[in-house]
Amino acid sequence: MNRTTISLIAGTTVLAAVTGFASLNTPDAADAGTAKAAAQLPVERTSLLCPTPSTSDLAETTYTSFTPVTEGTASGGKAELAAATAESATGAKGKGKGKGKAKTVKPVLTPKEPGKPVTGDTSGGDSPALVGTAEGKFAPGWTVQETTEVAAGTGRGLLGVNCTVPDTEFWFPGASTAAGRTDYVHLTNPDDSAAVVDIELYGKDGTLKSEVGEGITVPPLGSEPILLSTLADGPQPDLTVHVSVRSGRVGAAVQALDAKTGGDWLSASTEPAGSLVLPGIPKDATSVRLIAFTPGESDADLKVRLASPTGLITPAGNETLHIKAGMTAAADLGDLTRGEAGSLVLTPTDRSVPFVAALEVVRGKGAKQETAFIPATGPVSARATVVGNTAKGTTLSLTAPGGAAEVKVTASAGSEGGTAATKTYTIKGGTTQDVELPVPAGLKGTYALTVERVSGGDVYASRTLAAPSEGVPAFTIQTLPDDRGTVAVPDAEQDLSVLQK
Repeated sequence: MNRTTISLIAGTTVLAAVTGFASLNTPDAADAGTAKAAAQLPVERTSLLCPTPSTSDLAETTYTSFTPVTEGTASGGKAELAAATAESATGAKGKGKGKGKAKTVKPVLTPKEPGKPVTGDTSGGDSPALVGTAEGKFAPGWTVQETTEVAAGTGRGLLGVNCTVPDTEFWFPGASTAAGRTDYVHLTNPDDSAAVVDIELYGKDGTLKSEVGEGITVPPLGSEPILLSTLADGPQPDLTVHVSVRSGRVGAAVQALDAKTGGDWLSASTEPAGSLVLPGIPKDATSVRLIAFTPGESDADLKVRLASPTGLITPAGNETLHIKAGMTAAADLGDLTRGEAGSLVLTPTDRSVPFVAALEVVRGKGAKQETAFIPATGPVSARATVVGNTAKGTTLSLTAPGGAAEVKVTASAGSEGGTAATKTYTIKGGTTQDVELPVPAGLKGTYALTVERVSGGDVYASRTLAAPSEGVPAFTIQTLPDDRGTVAVPDAEQDLSVLQK
């Protein structure tokens, strides 16, 4: 069974669609050759998993939930985000510090209607991982953002992550066990039975041998934070983390914390592919580092280009990247964007070899630096949403690496009031644009941004959320892969005669 099939079963679209009895009888002559295309219908159930936000007593965390209005949904439904409550099994094999038995704590988000965000807050270092389920009209495109501000200490700054759908495989290029870094991979199990997970690490010389990462048990409705340094013998500046699930399914994210340059969540790269896009490098990035890995048995040679506001540019001195099979490669790209919007486009120089990639992005200088990550992401084939946006400090980047594309962006009503607003943009082929956002009239609170591709070529998107504090340019970046809010349902009809055959 290939990776795409597994993702389809275990990811968002395991969330049920509409089913029917398939007819097995031979079509009438008049109908021969006129097979109907599968209908795109809204998913009926979605699961999301939010990792434990922080162990810092200074952490202030906000959760924001939003479902875009979707035609064709049922009138009923509900959504709820609640604490993972299982007893932690962490402690065996030196796998990290367990959270113990988690109690239900606020916020437990219960959205009241699609089209309007709802928020909840928590503080301190005892907040548990959250498990969420949305059904009916709340399921298609359901999005939850976890945003944490940490005032001081390792990883201080702004950390943000889109709560993830459960799956069976994840790739995280960009992790590290270097001096000053404290990285955890957080595993959350949404199901009533235990999940068994393997974690593999790949450095510049290949696989890091370790039995500690094998057969990790994640308890039912529980969460495990695994300290990566316990899986490696020595410091490794650039790592690719591979999470594979033997049984069950989990949500996974890497929390990357640095003693000097802050930190953020590192979300999984899109599945290995021969060409990848990493959208939305901030204009004022002072350092950009590319980390890539190919899981196959062949080396990958990539052409590196920057999609700028005026077109595709090849960065001097970093025209190509060579990735040895099974080894993590990295390249320092410096202040790549030079004051303009930009996205990285990676394509094969000759033969296409699947790979994964991410960017480590730094803003600020000296003691006032802050870090965020941009994993390679998929295109917005139909619709994607990002939440927790503020009237100031929000930047939406749209990239069309191939042909030009028309894109519609809707800003929702605010979480505490306001009226939705919409704008349509044309993104020229080969460019990245930081677009002027539609802002809800009378906005109070935070709002959601929903991006829809109207026509043209592929569109990739990311959102930068900035919250500067005491001279530190604190920020976090979330990519906007397609929300897979609909699934293809073949045209079917009831045919009870098959029961008689």
